[in-house]
Amino acid sequence: MTEAEIIAVLDRAEAAMDRGEGLSGTGFWKAVEEVKRRPDLASRLGPRIASVDQRAFRNWALFTVPFRPGLVAASAVAVSGIALIAWSARARRPWKWLLFWAGTGALLGSTHTLGHVAVGRAVGIEFTDWYIGSITRPQPGVKVDYTTYLLTPAAHRAWMHAAGAIVTKLVPFALLPAARAARLPRWSRVALWLLGLGQIATDLLWSIEKSDWKKFRREMRHAS
Repeated sequence: MTEAEIIAVLDRAEAAMDRGEGLSGTGFWKAVEEVKRRPDLASRLGPRIASVDQRAFRNWALFTVPFRPGLVAASAVAVSGIALIAWSARARRPWKWLLFWAGTGALLGSTHTLGHVAVGRAVGIEFTDWYIGSITRPQPGVKVDYTTYLLTPAAHRAWMHAAGAIVTKLVPFALLPAARAARLPRWSRVALWLLGLGQIATDLLWSIEKSDWKKFRREMRHAS
């Protein structure tokens, strides 16, 4: 696609947004992929692409929270998870394992998106919102600012996408020493192993085609 053709696509996408329609049929994402292949266009067209992307996001997301308050909330959930796990070491049964697994759930629910944010901010990607996408996909996410996303090298974008998945997979294995220190029943340690291995299997069977690892592979193709 030429630059003029990409601009024409952005015109169509903006017109569709103005009519209250979606981006389907406008060729918007095809144009975005072309801009990714031509970094010289990112500085000129990135802000306009980001504007269209943000409008489409607002129309799609079920629930959004501005980035900074969302970051504070996600960080608080992660800290509370660590605190619950530490508390479990001093608690009596059955509170011991109840506190441990509540903390584990809090860490799993918060560290995925925090992983994206930590790596993204480190490589220059900014974020605009935390969100719930839909009733059928209730897991929280964090929305990139597409201007900074396009200006970031493709390999760095790829590892930002991978970071959340990697952190989530590491959490159950990282908690094994804590489970031993808390003298939890053997079944809790087995459950952590099964949880970690189950998440890896889920990634291999689903995420490489549908989620973070799909995006990782897409951006690594641009890097190569």
